[in-house]
Amino acid sequence: MNPLPPLALIVIAGPQASGKSTLAAALSHELRQAGERVALVELDQIAAMALPTLPDWETAHRIFESVTGQWLRSSLTCVIAEGSGSYEEVLRIIDQAPAGTPVVTVALTAPFSVAFERAQRDPSRGVSRERVFLEGIYQQWPDELARFQSRVLLDTNELGLQRSVELTRTAIATVRQEHSTTNSLPR
Repeated sequence: MNPLPPLALIVIAGPQASGKSTLAAALSHELRQAGERVALVELDQIAAMALPTLPDWETAHRIFESVTGQWLRSSLTCVIAEGSGSYEEVLRIIDQAPAGTPVVTVALTAPFSVAFERAQRDPSRGVSRERVFLEGIYQQWPDELARFQSRVLLDTNELGLQRSVELTRTAIATVRQEHSTTNSLPR
């Protein structure tokens, strides 16, 4: 029996309709198929628990961060946190990780026209289906993206889902290897 890999935190961030949920679901499936113990924590699922009476999105974000932190302290090998759209949100998720946890930040992007079309096809979306709202998010995204120190940057319009999963899995393996090398050096 192969030993379990060390815990890793994967934070998938990007604007609405950039493909975060699709990537997170496919990645968690593949990691489970490979024998990993995975928790997929999705901001939208956390918020849905209180809809239509959700007090505000800030409350949903705090609960999302807390749930992610709790999973990071369990016996899993990988926690995927999906739903952040800003640099500050990503930092708050990373702050939940136990010291020394390898972290992979994956930033997604797509052209506004592609995201708007995706949003229109998804009847479960709320305000993100509105052109003006979504356009504002996508106008701000390049500035937000510039603040990220993402390990992986994926344009989901140019890359297929399988290639995006492969690139993310490669990044996970790389940070785990870097972590094990750093931790095995003499002190």
